[in-house]
Amino acid sequence: MINQLSWKVGGQQGEGIESTGEIFSIALNRLGYYLYGYRHFSSRIKGGHTNNKIRVSTTQVRSISDDLDILVAFDQETIDVNYHELRQGGVVIADAKFKPSIPEDGKATLYAVPFTEIATELGTSLMKNMVAVGASSAILDLDAESFREVVQEIFGRKGESIVEKNMDAIRAGVQFVKEQAENVETMQLAKADGNKRLFMIGNDAIALGAVAAGSRFMPAYPITPASEIMEYLIKKLPKFGGTVIQTEDEIAACTMAIGANYAGVRTLTASAGPGLSLMMEAIGLSGMTETPLVVVDTQRGGPSTGLPTKIEQSDLMAMIYGTHGEIPKVVLAPSTVQEAFYDTIEAFNIAEEYQVPVILLTDLQLSLGKQSVESLDYKNIEIRRGKLDINQEIPSSDDKAYFKRYEVTEDGVSPRVIPGMKNGIHHVTGVEHEETGKPSEVAANRQAQMDKRLRKLNNLKFNTPVHVNAKHEEPDVLLVGFNSTRGTIEEAMERLELDGIKANHAQVRLIHPFPTKEIEPLVKAAKKVIVVEYNATGQLASILKMNVGEHAKISSLLKYDGDPFLPKEIHTKCKELL
Repeated sequence: MINQLSWKVGGQQGEGIESTGEIFSIALNRLGYYLYGYRHFSSRIKGGHTNNKIRVSTTQVRSISDDLDILVAFDQETIDVNYHELRQGGVVIADAKFKPSIPEDGKATLYAVPFTEIATELGTSLMKNMVAVGASSAILDLDAESFREVVQEIFGRKGESIVEKNMDAIRAGVQFVKEQAENVETMQLAKADGNKRLFMIGNDAIALGAVAAGSRFMPAYPITPASEIMEYLIKKLPKFGGTVIQTEDEIAACTMAIGANYAGVRTLTASAGPGLSLMMEAIGLSGMTETPLVVVDTQRGGPSTGLPTKIEQSDLMAMIYGTHGEIPKVVLAPSTVQEAFYDTIEAFNIAEEYQVPVILLTDLQLSLGKQSVESLDYKNIEIRRGKLDINQEIPSSDDKAYFKRYEVTEDGVSPRVIPGMKNGIHHVTGVEHEETGKPSEVAANRQAQMDKRLRKLNNLKFNTPVHVNAKHEEPDVLLVGFNSTRGTIEEAMERLELDGIKANHAQVRLIHPFPTKEIEPLVKAAKKVIVVEYNATGQLASILKMNVGEHAKISSLLKYDGDPFLPKEIHTKCKELL
């Protein structure tokens, strides 16, 4: 028996590759295994190679594996592109229709299974993916009935006959492999703990977090890899009296979100790099008018359209410094799907408490990678609206026509009202203004308002601004990362420790304002600091140097080819840098 394995299915986009991976992984998740999945897909709607790599384990995993145990191929290209990942003793299960072949290196065993032919005989070639699932379960020595619950959920609305046909396809795949390969060597997984866990992508966690935070409106324009947030909320928000509007562009989405937040409705919008570029002026408007705003940036390969379906972390500087002028802004960076849920809730709280734009920064791997997630804690969710109290009685002022919405306060946060509150009338404009919102170019007022806005984050509170794994007081190396690199770094650390290298880890979750107080002692204690990130210019490393110093000991480990880091890559390259 084995404690974990790596399974991948590949073929042409649009021929059921995604559904094959979904059915396989959801069934194993229901059995209590931990899973981590990553999809490689083309930017085309249909066609182009796509694959879904899923790691299955009896213990928690947060990264894809270095190698591959089982490759399920719907075309020869899948074998040609992915064969190198197979470990010695690996298995290729391929559709016999295309006469599959593998290199004669003795590394793997090929099982040519007539997916298409079997499915056609059962009624439709569309069920070839179910035959593939059955063939995989034969290698894993899994009972075909393990998939019934998932098949029922997916096809139940089409009738029991369709459910049974799909189950027949799974059983046929199992039977063919067992009959054609009587001595097939199974890769039987050790029994899972049987606990029920969520299995979700980061985008779903963000959308669920928005609902839990009390958000009831989302204006957005669809863009990869952010669209799933919008799609999730289209289904869920109406159940809570909310709605989603597809706007004509990202400029409209962001300004509409500002308007809704001004009216008192918790609202978010979401996009990727190109869309965020269009939002920058509006994000500045949020900062100037001190209107709460939550924006999700799901980073992808750039510049321009770039690599819209591939991993990158190159929006970092833009999210901190992209707006013209100077405004207070918060940038959060969750590193797991579970954190994405809780950090979304906190993004709304911070936005309202400090009356600032908050950017929730993720990357494609975190946004679209599917992970097993322990049950979420809904009971301890806290909603904090700062200085907004819609039930308060506002006393009339000397100037009865206007409320001091932008009053200069010691903590930098002014009193807030929403339209309709008695005695709360005030002026709102994107130009500089005095306390009641009336435009003002008086030098002393300008300085007072700027100072007020910029000091509001001096006392920002955010739990765990840096996730720290520090086993050593004087480590040989400190590994630093953000977003989806966390699991891969943790796995590489374990290997460095086995090599006798003392390694600590800091995953930055509050990007701006930078948590210098928390990370500086970790940097100073380490002999060497290696910053792991998906970009070509070492953006996080530059921010670390700006805020902490210690330039001489900081090095970058960069990747920007669109593929995710493997644990062995970080392990090997860290040893080279040391």
